[in-house]
Amino acid sequence: MKPKILVTSAAGKTGLPTVLQLREKDFPVRAFVRRRDSRSAQLERAGADIFVGNQYALTDMRAAMDGVKRAYQCAPTAPNGLHFNAVFTVAANEAKLEHVVTLGQWLSSADHPSLFTREVYLSDAMIRLSPAMSVTSVDPGWFADNYLMVIGMAAHLGLFTMPLGPGDEKKNAPPSNEDIARVAVEALTDPETHAGGSYRPTGPELLSPNDIAAAMGRALGRRVRYMDISEKMMTKALRALPPSNYSEAAVSQLAIYAEEYRRGSFAVNAPTGDVQRLTGRAPEPFETIVRRTVAVQPDLKQSLPASARALAGFLKILLTPALDLDRIQSQRDYVRIAAPRYSQDAPEWTETHAPAAPLSTPAKVA
Repeated sequence: MKPKILVTSAAGKTGLPTVLQLREKDFPVRAFVRRRDSRSAQLERAGADIFVGNQYALTDMRAAMDGVKRAYQCAPTAPNGLHFNAVFTVAANEAKLEHVVTLGQWLSSADHPSLFTREVYLSDAMIRLSPAMSVTSVDPGWFADNYLMVIGMAAHLGLFTMPLGPGDEKKNAPPSNEDIARVAVEALTDPETHAGGSYRPTGPELLSPNDIAAAMGRALGRRVRYMDISEKMMTKALRALPPSNYSEAAVSQLAIYAEEYRRGSFAVNAPTGDVQRLTGRAPEPFETIVRRTVAVQPDLKQSLPASARALAGFLKILLTPALDLDRIQSQRDYVRIAAPRYSQDAPEWTETHAPAAPLSTPAKVA
């Protein structure tokens, strides 16, 4: 009998493919979602047990863990991530789970400028306190999906706009949501091998912003040019262009991650061989990820009306007030620390994230 596995944030970027991949392996899965919609219907068709509830409520989390032996801990990108992880940790210990796979961050460090990242650091420490429960950490960096926030502008205006610095500097090996999920699934289905492990899924190669733009162009069938923009312009775009899943709080943290990008933190020790080593298959190239997105979004097809709407959206960005990121963090009463340090400025981070030896093609873990 295969143990039942709980997947939190099951309708999210990595939660949804994690559920689908576990069901492909015939594992019983309980999918924790906020509401019933097309995504929960997809999971239900795949055979998942749908649990609708509030992930921040301990009573709901306790109920979701009834009869569960393992779980995927995937905190929402929200200001209350530490609260979510505290609720999860309490419920997991009460339920006596045997194994948890937690979605962390490559940037995770104790004194990071991002509150979200410091909360990830604390959450990872909390979940590992129980000697009775094994834990595997999956710590991706800048997702390939992050670039797709602006795929509409690329499709209709030929512009890939983000505050990533010079266009020719190769600073990220972006992993797909599906590859992140594949690593999580391997750890969930084989805890004996992966207990205590920390893995960083990446794409197959380091890419520059110009490389990203070129891949978008090939997938879209048009020329796409990278434009380096300011953080101020990024906040305007994230507020102006629907559909936006980013709160003001999340935007304030994305600006910090963009600074880490420009500093080259996502290029450290990248690419890794973790996807190949754990799953036995090569990580997905960025162009493959874009092509999959284009195939399911008919609104990305070029047309005169679509271009007009994109141009109107661009004008809306210019007219949208920028966010005062420091004010947001102050008004929301964020915990502030006296001497925050970006990842590569923190000795404990550099000691544990040092560049590895050159990769050979690894064999799949037995």
